[in-house]
Amino acid sequence: MKEIAFDNAGMARDLFGHHNSNLTRIAEATGVKIDSRGTSLLIKGAPENILIAERMLHQLYDLIKVNFSIHPADIDSAALALKKDTSCNLKTIFLDTIFTTHKKKNISPRNPSQKLYVDAARKHDMVFAVGPAGTGKTYLAMALAVAALTRGEVSRIILTRPAVEAGEALGFLPGDLADKINPYLRPLHDALHDMLSFDKARLLIESGTIEIAPLAFMRGRTLNNAFIILDEAQNTTSEQMKMFLTRIGFHSRALITGDITQTDLPAGKISGLVEAEKILKNIEGLKFIYFTKNDVVRHRLVSKIIDAYDNARTENF
Repeated sequence: MKEIAFDNAGMARDLFGHHNSNLTRIAEATGVKIDSRGTSLLIKGAPENILIAERMLHQLYDLIKVNFSIHPADIDSAALALKKDTSCNLKTIFLDTIFTTHKKKNISPRNPSQKLYVDAARKHDMVFAVGPAGTGKTYLAMALAVAALTRGEVSRIILTRPAVEAGEALGFLPGDLADKINPYLRPLHDALHDMLSFDKARLLIESGTIEIAPLAFMRGRTLNNAFIILDEAQNTTSEQMKMFLTRIGFHSRALITGDITQTDLPAGKISGLVEAEKILKNIEGLKFIYFTKNDVVRHRLVSKIIDAYDNARTENF
């Protein structure tokens, strides 16, 4: 049993959450029971769980002191981080601002894996981010790219992904080629417009400073002074992946993201991302970062869904 107290009633209310909702989530995430009285808390449970809950509460309180807003997903991420390493400093993760959007929202890592990813992208010219949906691979890549462009580190951003059919044939979609391909590129548009105002994003796209195009359009080009993102890389063929990787020119950086468990390639076709992992993993100058279901920062149901599919796949095979 451990009793802790906080010196500011307003900040304590922010920490505890509406009707103690944050405390309930912290207790659930750490396996303890938390009782509140005023600005004091009484934590009950196994000693190792009490330690994690205590450190989490103190660190979240310190974050609130610097005007950080605590979201439910942050509590889950903090619990996982401290369970893995009780000496983890949450400030080094949550306060590492990558980019501030036009709506004054700070984009920063939300867990240790995201922090590793961001740090790797800052140190290496090429980074592969491999893991399930919802781990922030593409969104953080976009933030890093826009930040680099804003600072003048690159002169353009190129966003690309393979237009691979996932149960729906391109030929049956309405419109010309551009219309048919656009749905595949929509997630990149969505992430971009979350960071920049509509007018700013449109101006950059119309001027060619930001280019969003299918992977096939990269063939034959040399991409200098650019920040290049290849999304959904698990759907590249071996030939496409090699083609893309050899487009990288001088003063350019590349982030390649994908989920090898969700490949839409025809049966028997080897994923370019899977092959690249085997061939390139020991090359100096590039880095592979791996995410797991524990790094999902979407609704907590997403992690459970991923678990269920993984278990079903194990049972069937």
